[in-house]
Amino acid sequence: MSLLAGKKILITGVLTQHSIAFHVARLAQEQGATVILTSFGRQMKLTQAIAKRLPEPAPVLTLDVTNREDLDTLKDRVLEHVDGLDGVVHSIGFAPQSVMGGNFLSGEWADVATALEISAFSLKSLAVATQPLMSTGGSVVGLTFDAKFAWPVYDWMGVAKAAFESTARYLARDLGPQGIRVNLVSAGPIRTTAAKSIPGFEQMEGNWPNRAPLGWDQSNPEPTARAVAALLSDWFPATTGEIVHVDGGVHAMGQ
Repeated sequence: MSLLAGKKILITGVLTQHSIAFHVARLAQEQGATVILTSFGRQMKLTQAIAKRLPEPAPVLTLDVTNREDLDTLKDRVLEHVDGLDGVVHSIGFAPQSVMGGNFLSGEWADVATALEISAFSLKSLAVATQPLMSTGGSVVGLTFDAKFAWPVYDWMGVAKAAFESTARYLARDLGPQGIRVNLVSAGPIRTTAAKSIPGFEQMEGNWPNRAPLGWDQSNPEPTARAVAALLSDWFPATTGEIVHVDGGVHAMGQ
């Protein structure tokens, strides 16, 4: 039997074929899942186009995680395609460039607040919006970049990721009694569209492939996507509040 046979999964953040979320969607379909994507605004046409490149074309629903109406109506719009959800993938993050790239000390609250709302609070917003669709339990999986460290140029996005990781733990606490698991995958640097938008991203990549005991290919999102797919499956029935590192082992190494 396929890893995700019969599962119904909502996936955010599919933008291009380089997106980690695109490869999660592809793997999920290859492993037997029905996939629904979300997008909004100017990105919608890009997501709709890339959805046609999946093994099976997937519907794309409008979802701005900062829009109350989008969140409140998400359940009914999902039910137009499936009878419920077994999994949700959070692959959403944004911070204005004014609070990254060496601008930590000069960052203004309005821009920091934007980063925190979109990159951290949105995990709670998405989980709550989809909670009624996972009445028999399910799995929420988010993508992070190890927030234990102060990375070069990441600045307030790093703070947002720390909040994101903490949010996942509290969600794991509160959703666990309903059988909903909440876990994160901490990926090494991958050259996605989002990563390229970070000023000075090459400083974060640094010497990563040489530091990783298993090596690291910044152009290959497949290992990360496989970890997400595994956490969406039934093979981790008693795991929640966890962060699985897919970084070639760099997180475990000293300098």
